[in-house]
Amino acid sequence: MRILGFSKKWDKLNNIEFTTFRSPRKDRDWEADETVQIVYKPRSKKRESLGTARIISKEFRFPLEITEEEAIKDGFNNALEVWLFLKKPKNDTPMNKLTLRWLNEWPQRTA
Repeated sequence: MRILGFSKKWDKLNNIEFTTFRSPRKDRDWEADETVQIVYKPRSKKRESLGTARIISKEFRFPLEITEEEAIKDGFNNALEVWLFLKKPKNDTPMNKLTLRWLNEWPQRTA
């Protein structure tokens, strides 16, 4: 099972379903129906497994196509914040919009 890491315990992780935007992977891109381990700070001594989730959908989106509604649902104040958080990706490079659903243990994760 592959790891999907987060550098922040976003409020969205409290929801049974949540989305995240990721750059496509060159080795093996994320796929719908894939089960992943959600990990907080995966490359740190503070590493913490938050549980397992299934990718229920995957859409290709260009960064400038991210709507205000999607940005807010993803934990940002607006779409510009998403763009800046993604470190100003090239506008012509599609991102993966992954929608995930917690599988078994769905506790309130962030306090």
